[in-house]
Amino acid sequence: MKQSFTANRAAQPRSCRGDNRKHMTRILFSATVAIFALAILASAQARIPSTATKPFVIKTKQEVADIDKALEKQGGNKNLDVVPAAGVQMRVAIFHDEKREGDQFEVHDSSDDIYYVLEGDATLALGGSLTEAKEISPGEWRSKTAAGTKNVVIRKGDLIVVPRGTVHQRTVTGKGFSMILIKVFAETAKP
Repeated sequence: MKQSFTANRAAQPRSCRGDNRKHMTRILFSATVAIFALAILASAQARIPSTATKPFVIKTKQEVADIDKALEKQGGNKNLDVVPAAGVQMRVAIFHDEKREGDQFEVHDSSDDIYYVLEGDATLALGGSLTEAKEISPGEWRSKTAAGTKNVVIRKGDLIVVPRGTVHQRTVTGKGFSMILIKVFAETAKP
């Protein structure tokens, strides 16, 4: 004959029931302390700093000037990667434009552009929205026209930050224009 749990419990003396409760409380307390101690040990594991994945690069003022002069001698609109994008989350390049007119407006979904003007003047169209956006590669948009842009003249010594998602276009009509581009990608660029 099966006895119910209540019946078994009623049959136990009160002192046994109290002992069982104390025993269960001790087990729960011990388990809680053990879990807490393991959590502390897990979070206290020694962390170490990362190590460089690529060598550092230093270009002196003279080296940058020499690169710019070499690009200028080639004629036309040229650029040279100082730090190529493949395998890292950035690209550093020097651009030299003799003339740049009628380029398409562009937007990058996953990269920020930083320009430092070395020589000359240019006009940047910034902001607004692409009117006939076409995705030329994943996250890279172009359009012949844009609405609501603001034209800004940039000159030697200017630093410009163009966050991802910002419409931009560069126009050069003067004697030539040189800049350093630093492009910061959201993810590591594919080789």
